[in-house]
Parts: sequence; C-alpha cells; structure tokens
Amino acid sequence: MSESPERDARHKARMQRKKAVVDARIARAGDEHGLLLVHTGNGKGKSSAAFGMAARALGHGMRVGVVQFVKGAASTGEEAFFRRFPEQVCYHVMGEGFTWEIQDRQRDIDRAREAWKVARELLGDPSIGLVLLDELNIALKYGYLELEPVLADIRARPWHQHVVATGRGAPPGLIEAADTVTEMSLVKHAFQAGVKAQKGIEF
Repeated sequence: MSESPERDARHKARMQRKKAVVDARIARAGDEHGLLLVHTGNGKGKSSAAFGMAARALGHGMRVGVVQFVKGAASTGEEAFFRRFPEQVCYHVMGEGFTWEIQDRQRDIDRAREAWKVARELLGDPSIGLVLLDELNIALKYGYLELEPVLADIRARPWHQHVVATGRGAPPGLIEAADTVTEMSLVKHAFQAGVKAQKGIEF
C-alpha cells in the first residue's frame, strides 16, 4: 500500500528532528572507560544477554574472563561453546548447583569465596577486556559474599575493563555502583506450562 506524499514528508521531518537529537547526545558522550553492567530481575535472559556481550567482545579481539557462581552441577551450551576459545576466554565454573539442591549454606559460602578469589585475579588482569560474573547477584543476595569488598575489587580493576554481573535480586548497593542496569521482567515462561528446560534455550 502506497503512502501519501504528505505522510512521507511528515515522517522525514520527524526522523530529521530525531537524528539531530541523537547526534547531539552522541557528541556529548565523549567519556570512555570500563563499565559495570548489572542484569537482574525475575525474567529469563540475564545470563544469555551477558554471554552475548562476551561473544561481542571476542568479535572485537578482546579477551574475556568468566566466573560462574552457583551454577556448575550440569554442563551448559555456553560453557561448551566458549571453551572452544581457550586463548581468548578464561572460563571458570565455580558453583556446585542451585541453592535448593545443595541445601548446605556453609558449603555455598565456601564455594562463593573460592569463586571470588578467581574473580579478583581476572579483575586484576589488564589483558582481559570483559569479566562476566554469572550469578554473582545471587551470592550477594544470600550473603555468601560481602558487598563492599566485592565493589572495592571491581573499582580497583584496570580502567578499560568491563564487568557484567548477572542474577536475580541484585542488591541496591551494586545497582547504585553500576553504570548500566537492566531488569528482566517475566511475562510468560514455558516452564509454567509444564515444559522442561530445553537445550540451547535454558542451558
């Protein structure tokens, strides 16, 4: 269906105004440094989005460090994929499974502290451009790690290094410290209809 010349002209005028606004914002955004990003919320996609960022970083020739808190009892597609690039990706699975499976708080605390030691090493490595702290938010939410020492280590990282933390229940202090925060909201999930987790989708 063809549009009227008047509607086309109005559209062009709107896009010209929008371009001017966007171009002005881009011109003002001159700062460049490593960012802290937080993916939180009850919806699906927090880790998936973070691993998408890891793939993007690799595409730009950056090295990536991954530490997975909590997860670890079962292999995942992202682990199988990123381990194909051992020179570019330092991949560490430090958890033993979901908290409701382990049912041992002290064991969870010990594993989280061991995981943070590895994370601290990655955060101190200037050759790594992106550090992905998968399910860190859960470790903080349950008090397995103290927030302030975690934030101190993140702040002390090389100036160019990006960090992305995932997981439900990100604490307010982490959200406040972050440069970019995305909250995934749950609208609908197949699991609610009795569909089991699928390869390539959930793991």
